[in-house]
Parts: sequence; structure tokens; C-alpha cells
Amino acid sequence: MAPNSVPPESPSDRLVVAITARALFDLEDSHALFQASGLEAYARFQRSREKEVLPPGIAFTLVQKLLALNEGCPPEAPRVEVVLLSRNSSDTGLRIFNSIRHYGLGIVRAVFTSGAEVWPYIRPFGAQLFLSANPDSVRSALEHGVAAATILPSKPPERTHDQLRIAFDGDAVIFGDESERVSRQSGLAAFHDNETNRVGEALSGGPFKGFLAALHKLQEAFPAGEASPIRTALVTARSAPAHERVILTLREWGVRLDEAMFLGGRDKGPFLETFGADIFFDDSQHNVDNARRHVATGHVPFGVTNEG
Repeated sequence: MAPNSVPPESPSDRLVVAITARALFDLEDSHALFQASGLEAYARFQRSREKEVLPPGIAFTLVQKLLALNEGCPPEAPRVEVVLLSRNSSDTGLRIFNSIRHYGLGIVRAVFTSGAEVWPYIRPFGAQLFLSANPDSVRSALEHGVAAATILPSKPPERTHDQLRIAFDGDAVIFGDESERVSRQSGLAAFHDNETNRVGEALSGGPFKGFLAALHKLQEAFPAGEASPIRTALVTARSAPAHERVILTLREWGVRLDEAMFLGGRDKGPFLETFGADIFFDDSQHNVDNARRHVATGHVPFGVTNEG
């Protein structure tokens, strides 16, 4: 699909996503071997299977669709870049790159740390999003101001779309958690009173505000509406009258979300399945556990829900 504008000319104009090997490929068997038998057994296992292609992981479809947005761009100026961060060594990581080549994924940049933390390399790559199967790495990234989520085993949606479809929770994901704190400390009635009394005051930005803004900027390179290859949704437990502050905040930010679902506490999973989300981000472990029975889901361990 031809874009309405020229491709970005500098790395700062790109949407950059950093992802770990365990989020991109199904490495659970070899990870279990590493935990049970140690690094040497793991290294022998990977080298002996160097030519065997790894099966897709939870975030594989998401990455495929992200990279497909580069169609028509010169290789040196992609709209989207995906970089691989791995605790493998470059030696054992050869199987990962062989699998990337097999699937035709346009991933050319990677860091292999031989067991050391990978999150410090997110910033030098300029990534707006980090996806990992390691909760500790995700928490560290969030503490350093990077949008990050733990990719959890999830059921793929029965309905699939050619579009890239990304869904977000509101409080403590797109927005800050100050309203959620009122709800937890004083109850639902106090929450609604707070949102009504402060309806003209924009919500603060949460950990995913920057990623949402970068995604929105990318959307603007394509035709609007159903013709766009990207579709976004807000899926929140809020309901009227607390919806108004959300809408006015997004308007003030100049960010468009294609769909908004104010569910008033209903389970989010069936709605996400209907939307056909390639991934959904939420801070609540309860919501994540429900959603991942329907779609690929990332837990955002941020805010009052994840304290203590």
C-alpha cells in the first residue's frame, strides 16, 4: 500500500522496537534446559541444533506486521526498525539469526550479552518499546523511562487481520496511575467524583505515552481509516462519566486512537478477540490473565497495581 508521505530520513523519525529472542521465538524448552542444567548444556544444545529453525514466539506476528510497514522504503530509511537484544552469546545466537533469515525478517541489528542484562542497550538504539519474556528486565526498562512489557504465553486470536492491531489499557499504561490510586484508596464512587471534578485537567502521561505518540506519527504516513495498515484501540475498565477525561486528554495530546472501549469492569478478553489485537498492553495481572486467553498480551508492571 503506497504511503502518503516520503519515508523517514533519520533514525529519530523511525519507530524502533527492541525485542528479546524469547519474545520473538519459542525458546521455552531451551530456556528450561538452561535453568535446569546450566549455561554449558544450553550452549551445546543450541550449537547442535544450529540449522534447525526456531518456531515463532508470542510476539512473532507483531514483528512481522511491524516490518511489513517498510514496504516501499529504501533499506537505509525504514519506517520501522526491530532490534534484537539477547542474553545469548554471539556463538549460541547463530541459531537465532539463522531463524531470522529463514522467516525473511528484516532484523539486522542485535546485541548478544552472554548472560548480562540487555536493557541498558535499549536507549542507544533509540527504541520506544521493549518486549521481553524476562520480568526483571522489563521492570528495569520501565524504571529508566522506556515503555516495556513482559510477553506472556498467550493464545493467538482466532480472527486475524492484515492490519497491525495494537490495543492499550488506559490508566498506568497510556496515562499515569493517579486516578487508579484514588480508586484503590477510596473506592469507585470517589474515583468517578475525582474524574468528574477534574474533567478539564489532562491526565498525566504513563509509560506508553511516548510509544503511542510514535505509533500515531507512523500512522500519519498512511491513509486514514480502514485503508490504514495500522489500527489502535483503547480498552479500559472506565465507563461514563470517567470516559470524558480520557477523550479530552487524548485530544489535548493530539493522538488518535481508532477505537475506544469503555467496559465498566467487564472482562476485556472477548472484546480484544473481536478487535483482533496482535498485542494488548495492561498493568493489571488480573486483566492480563483474562486477555491472554484470547490474544497475545504484554504485562506492564507499573503503577499502584504492581506495588508491594
